[in-house]
This record gives sequence, C-alpha cells and structure tokens, in this order.
Amino acid sequence: MTVVLVPHPRGVDALAGLSGLRPVLYDIEAPLPDAADEAEILVPPFLAGARAVELAGRLPKLRLVQLLTAGAEAWIGRLPAGVALSDGKGAHGGATAEWVVGVLLAVYRELPGFVRAQDRGEWTQHATDELAGKQVLIVGAGDVAEHVVRRLTPFDVRTTLVGRRARDGVHGVEELPDLLPRHDACVVVIPLTDETRGLVDAAFLAAMPDGAVLVNGARGPVADTDALLAELRSGRLRAALDVTDPEPLPADHPLWTAPNVLVTPHVGGSVPGAMDRAFAVVREQLAAVSRGEEPPNLVRDGY
Repeated sequence: MTVVLVPHPRGVDALAGLSGLRPVLYDIEAPLPDAADEAEILVPPFLAGARAVELAGRLPKLRLVQLLTAGAEAWIGRLPAGVALSDGKGAHGGATAEWVVGVLLAVYRELPGFVRAQDRGEWTQHATDELAGKQVLIVGAGDVAEHVVRRLTPFDVRTTLVGRRARDGVHGVEELPDLLPRHDACVVVIPLTDETRGLVDAAFLAAMPDGAVLVNGARGPVADTDALLAELRSGRLRAALDVTDPEPLPADHPLWTAPNVLVTPHVGGSVPGAMDRAFAVVREQLAAVSRGEEPPNLVRDGY
C-alpha cells in the first residue's frame, strides 16, 4: 500500500476507496505519524509555506508532492531529486473568476468610494462607469482564465486571451505590446515562474491606455510594485490586487494608501467549497497514480 500524507480529514475521506493507497492524516505543526517514514506521496496544507517544503526533504521514500493549490512556485526547484510535483489546477478557477468579476464591478461602479462616503455619512450621488461593453485582456489561458471568460461574457464584455505561446483562440505573450493599448482592463492570472516574474513592469503598464484597470489575481511578484505605484499615484491607471509584493502587505506599505487601488488579502480562492473541490482534484490526480499513470496535473519544465 502506498502511504499518502494528507493534512485534513477531508483528504482522508476524499481518498477513501482508491486502490493501493493508504491516506494518513498529519498535522504540520505536530510530530509526524510513524507512517511518515513510509510515505511516498505528500499533500501539503493549502497555501503551505517553507515549512511544508522542508518537510518534503525529510520523507525518505517520497516520490510525489500533490498540491491543493494551482500555484506551485514555492516548490519548483526545491524538491529532492526524483520527487515529482503535481498541482491543484481545476480546484479554484471558479472562485477566483468570481473575485475578478467582483473587483471589476467594484472599480467601475466606484463601490469602495461609496463605502467610504457611507462611513462619513455623505450622500455622494454621481454617475459611474460600467462593466458592460468593456474589452478585457486576460493574461493567462488556463483554468482560471476560462472561468473568467465564462463569467464576463454575460456582462457583454469582450475578452482576449494571452498565453505563453500562441494557439487557436489564444495570443502569444510576445503580442502584449500590441494588445495592451486596445483593452480597457487587463486581468493577470498566470503562474509565477522565472519567465513571468516582473512581467507587469513599467513598459507593460505604460502600454495600457489612460484609465485602464489592472487586475492581479496571480501572484504579487508578477507585477513590479514600484512601477504600479507610480502609475496609481499619477492617476493614469486603476488597479485591483488580490496579491501583492511583498505579501502579506505590511501595515505601513504605500499600496494601502495609494489612490485608485482596491486591495484584498489573497482571498480569491478562499470560499466554503474550496477544500472540497481541492481534494476532489487530489483524488483525481492520485487515482491516476493508483492506476500506474502520471497525474494529469504533473508540473513539467518549471510550469
């Protein structure tokens, strides 16, 4: 039997009945169970940090790390030789896409400003912008991007997808300088890799038209914080950020008080059904392993 270390009772339930697998519950804050020495598969906690990466190096028989998150940047290049990595793609796309729609509506309909006026007891009636009819560029062409397209379409939004390479229905990343000036908003939902780190730099932002909205639902280091601050302070661009660099954002960081920005604390995928969907993806991935196959979400070539 292949021992699988899982961080939550839901994981034990999700893997029940899979042939050849023995799910064992563990707590990363407590001593490991005796079965850990035999563990071949590790499921780290959701949004696990350096401690979980260090744990992987202490499991002598480990051969696969199966994540609950789609983002795998904390793990790439940090696992022992011979240990494979599979991500949780497919679990959080819908929730993250809801966040994207929510913040776009909030920015265009100026909801943060109205909430602040409510706090002051001020009646600030005025016309706002609208989401309908906007052209939205989506940088990323995976599961999250597909969910974003489906949720924006009923708002009469026209969407354009950009991926690492061009293919049917998807533009290549090299086309960004031409595409950015033609879109009202840019939604970034790409993995953090060596290629995408700092992608949203001063030149990227300068190519966006006046009044455009940047939405970062990816990872903080995908965007250059200083370059973004400069654009926000000038009043030329607006932004909605679920992720920041640094993260968590220190209380005295200038992003908190910058104009034209809506910041949420990395909650895009944090909804009641998140763990059930994540463990459903884990079951799907490990069912393939139990059949002697590679997990469908196997991370290759640094993404």
